[in-house]
Amino acid sequence: MSEQAAILHADLDAFFASVEQRDNPRLRGRPVIVGGGVVMAASYEARARGVRSAMGGRRARQLCPDAIVVQPRFHAYVEASRAVFELFEQAAPVVEAMSIDEAFLDVRGLEHISGRPEQIAARLRRDVRQRVGLPITVGVARTKHLAKVASGVAKPDGLLVVPPDGEREFLHPLAVECLWGVGPKTAERLHARGIQTVGDLVRHSEPMLVSLLGRAAGRHAYALAHNRDPRRVDGRRRRRSVGAQCALGMTTSLEALDAVLLALVDRVTRRMRTKGRAGRTVMLRLRFADFTRASRSRTLPRPTAATETVLATARALLFAERRTVERRGITLIGVAVSGLESSGIQLELPFEGAGRDVLDAVIDDVRSRFGPAAVTRAALLQRGPRLAAWLFPGEDYEGDG
Repeated sequence: MSEQAAILHADLDAFFASVEQRDNPRLRGRPVIVGGGVVMAASYEARARGVRSAMGGRRARQLCPDAIVVQPRFHAYVEASRAVFELFEQAAPVVEAMSIDEAFLDVRGLEHISGRPEQIAARLRRDVRQRVGLPITVGVARTKHLAKVASGVAKPDGLLVVPPDGEREFLHPLAVECLWGVGPKTAERLHARGIQTVGDLVRHSEPMLVSLLGRAAGRHAYALAHNRDPRRVDGRRRRRSVGAQCALGMTTSLEALDAVLLALVDRVTRRMRTKGRAGRTVMLRLRFADFTRASRSRTLPRPTAATETVLATARALLFAERRTVERRGITLIGVAVSGLESSGIQLELPFEGAGRDVLDAVIDDVRSRFGPAAVTRAALLQRGPRLAAWLFPGEDYEGDG
């Protein structure tokens, strides 16, 4: 843990919506919603009217009738993210990516090279604005947790430095919900005991919080309330899973869901092969029209990054839920592969299966050389360009600060 405020949490503001406003001048200063059936992102103009990510599209339009609804352009978001992360790498020797739109940077020891942490943060914000055209908020603090809290308080398009001797004054007046990992259910339990702020929380003992929240959650909340966070910024942190998801207008069609599933698996397995990873567990994530969620998984006998193997497993999981899907409707579907390891893996018997591995490699090479749309599955072309666009090489689309 740094003894000075030298950890930066950089978080792009309303990322998807900001990219749309950057690329289309008529959207600037207007309330923008990305995604129709379910809100994937909302500009701050729309958020001021109560619109939030994951909200149903109908409810969002009721709250903000004059909002401009646009369909997501994931290739634009990935390109913007890559450009921003190049600036992160230039600004700090250690960068830990948290999602497509946020990262931690450790700038300790750079005072004589790049300036004080707050100067580095200010320059980073300026560079992202000038060179990528996007607003970004940066929090600077002694710990990762406090830097993330600071960026949340400073949003949108702000910079906030929490000096070591001002941590208590900054943290204690904040609502307990600001603590990393304190969600609605945990906050509800704390509120029921009269604990509204972090200052209220620190007046209670760790054993009391453990009895109220459980061992892990209680100790976690107690530590963060006292700004005890020993985690370092880890630039070598590897993903425990690789996944992708797609928000939809409500559908009960298994045929339509299968086409989306095909595109998602194509993206996930290509990313795995690009990173030299293979995984054992395939997970299917579903969000129903009533906003409840379900996750189903299956563990394979050996690690794989083969598209057909992961697709067959994901299809089996989806088929097992067919009656629930038809009865309740789906608004989001996602696929993830976990249990990752390096993919120096022998081919599975029988050896005829090697042909599919070769085909995966050839398709990957063609897309790398000539673009993601150079080779597209026929099933996706029949569904139109929007689904075909899911075949581009991207990252996870989580996080929209």
